[in-house]
This record gives sequence, C-alpha cells and structure tokens, in this order.
Amino acid sequence: MRWADFLHQFADKPLFNSSMLEIFPESRNYLHVQMSRWVKADKLIQIRRSWYLIAEPYRFREIPPAVIANNVVSPSYLSLDWALAFHGLIPEESPNPTSVTTVRAENFQVVGRLFIYRHMQPLYFTGYSKMEVQGQDIVIASPEKALWDKLYLHLRRHPFSFDWLEELRLQNLEEFNVDQWEKYTSMNPSPSFHKASQRITEFIRENRS
Repeated sequence: MRWADFLHQFADKPLFNSSMLEIFPESRNYLHVQMSRWVKADKLIQIRRSWYLIAEPYRFREIPPAVIANNVVSPSYLSLDWALAFHGLIPEESPNPTSVTTVRAENFQVVGRLFIYRHMQPLYFTGYSKMEVQGQDIVIASPEKALWDKLYLHLRRHPFSFDWLEELRLQNLEEFNVDQWEKYTSMNPSPSFHKASQRITEFIRENRS
C-alpha cells in the first residue's frame, strides 16, 4: 500500500480506525507496520489504539476535537464542562473535550488536547442528541443532562455545597428546562442526590434574569 493509494481512499475521511484498512489487499501485519512507519514520519497521528488521524497538510478537511472524542471511545457523548460551555451555561470555554461513557474512565492527550472520559452507569447514559459543529455531527448532552452528569460525578466523591455550585458560575439560565432536570433526577434513587438536585433547582429559579 503506497501513501498515494492510501490518501486516495482516506484524505476526505482523515479520522479512521485501522479496521477500515481491510479494503487493501495487504495482510494485517503489513498494514500495522505501515501505519507505524507513517506515524514515525509524521504523516499520521495515532489518537488511541487503533484510531488514527491523517496529519496536516495531507488531510482534505479538519476534524474538530469534539468529533474525535465521540469516535475514539464508544459508546460516549460529550458532557460536563465541555457541553456546559458549548450550551453557554458557563462563561469559560473548555478546550479539552469532556465525555461520559459506559466503559472504563480514561484520559489521553493528543493533538494538543486532553480527552477526558468519566464512567457513567448504563442506566444514566441518556439525555444526549446529535448537533452540528463545524459542519460535522457530534453527540452531546442536553444542557440539563450536562449539569446533571456534573452533579452526579461530583457527589460520588464529594458532598454537595453551595461553594461548589457557585464556582460553576452558571449563566443563561432562562432556557434551562427545570422539568427535564427533575425527570433526570427521578432516575436516581439517592436521597442525597435528590436533596442536592432540589437545591440546584432553587438556585436556578432564583438566578434567572
């Protein structure tokens, strides 16, 4: 497999899994060696395990970090700080994609970003949909579910406090769907979670413009 032949097939889909290389006649071992050579030559970037990204200037289009985050760990969806910033609920941008997944939690750093994945029980793996960013689809939590995930993961290690809530610097709460927030809360039987959720509901109602 020559570089020119590879680019002919993949330059317009620069994020790819090595399993997609089965369209070429060479053996799996040969393809693995070739991928390693191209990584060393800075033609490819190994994102994670069998996932690769064609390096600049060889790729025909850019792949947003959010799209990388969705694809290389499955199942997963963007949530927590990245989703809160995307929806405008917190003022600071989040350069590092934060996701939840039903597989094990992990972090890895590549293409100048830290990709963060937190484990979520399958029961709570909901509240997400497809949206478009830079002309490409991403799977992302709703504003309510992103905050719900943030609270859920916080309470696994720390007690709820207003200091924690105020540090989030929540904003643009006029469109926050409290009814949907409470539906998500009903999934969790924990009394402490319900108490914390109710305090957040009160905070949101008090701080709407």
